[in-house]
Amino acid sequence: MSYDDVEIEDMEWNEELQAYTYPCPCGDLFQITKEDLKLGEEIARCPSCSLYITVVYNIEDFLADSDQNRRNKGIQPSKQQTVTVA
Repeated sequence: MSYDDVEIEDMEWNEELQAYTYPCPCGDLFQITKEDLKLGEEIARCPSCSLYITVVYNIEDFLADSDQNRRNKGIQPSKQQTVTVA
C-alpha cells in the first residue's frame, strides 16, 4: 500500500537527479523521472527504504510537453515505415 498520494505540484524538480522528488520520512527523497511519468508510471520510490508514494498527475501534461519539445527542436514524431523483406 502506498505511503501517501501526492500531487505532482507538491513535488520539487531536482535538476541534479533529473527527477521530481518529495521528502520521505526516512530522510531521503521519493523520486520519479519525467520519462516514467510519460510512460504512465505513478509510483515514486524511495531509494533508501521500502516506502513509495502514488503521484497524482495528468499524463497529458507530460505527453504535450514531449510533443512541444520535438517541435521546438525540429524533430518530427517517428512514423512507421513499411519494410519489404525479400
